[in-house]
Amino acid sequence: MGRIGEVLDIDFVISTGDNFYEDGLTGVDDKAFEESFTSIYTAKSLQKPWYAVLGNHDYRGNVAAQLNPILRRIDNRWICMRSFIVNAEIVEFFFVDTTPFVKKYWIDPEDDHYDWRGVAPREKYISNLLKDLHQALKESSAAWKIVVGHHTMRSVSDHGDTQELLTLLLPILKSNEVDLYINGHDHCLQHISSKDSPLQYLTSGGGSKAWRGVFTPNADKLRFFYDGQGFMSLQLTKTNANVAFYDVFGRVLYKWSMDKQLDKEM
Repeated sequence: MGRIGEVLDIDFVISTGDNFYEDGLTGVDDKAFEESFTSIYTAKSLQKPWYAVLGNHDYRGNVAAQLNPILRRIDNRWICMRSFIVNAEIVEFFFVDTTPFVKKYWIDPEDDHYDWRGVAPREKYISNLLKDLHQALKESSAAWKIVVGHHTMRSVSDHGDTQELLTLLLPILKSNEVDLYINGHDHCLQHISSKDSPLQYLTSGGGSKAWRGVFTPNADKLRFFYDGQGFMSLQLTKTNANVAFYDVFGRVLYKWSMDKQLDKEM
């Protein structure tokens, strides 16, 4: 990542959740923050802002700790919130807190404990989140609209599709002409194209515990699948998007690009 980051001269990094495995952080003084973040991503090119969403494993710990600005005193790169927007002029990134959508975490958590402080009741939280997201997407004048969440929307790997997101979130993305949905959750790399909209689903969840050995095709068009560890990059201009997936050695596994015709007033 450090080498590729240097070549691309990156502006920032996005983490798609499950930032601290396996049970999030215990508190702001948890050494896992330094052991799994600060001491790992040491390359000069990666000393840029890191925008992170929460994953389901983060919710198994102390969520307030991960969201606490005190962590920025330890490492000022760290920017983690539940749902937020990053405006990078030609593109707006809409970060969505997807874990509360998944019903089984609420009704059948098995042996896991989820930190729902600030979230419960679920229905009200999701309703407000979707309303705010719809309004923000509608008002956005960015050339590119990209939504980032932890959970898969479409996936051919271990976790598969997240039905709650397909029912509740996907219609908002389609109606507001979102270009890309970027997620983690499944420990692999994927690119799937929607068959009934321009939306592209990009999974970059290959941080660890990969090689699941699961492949289950779905109704949309699978363009790329790598059942292993790695990461992705995204380069944008007003009219062009370039996506690349890499293995752990920085070797390019797959490239994809798309062009966009801008309206005359833009």
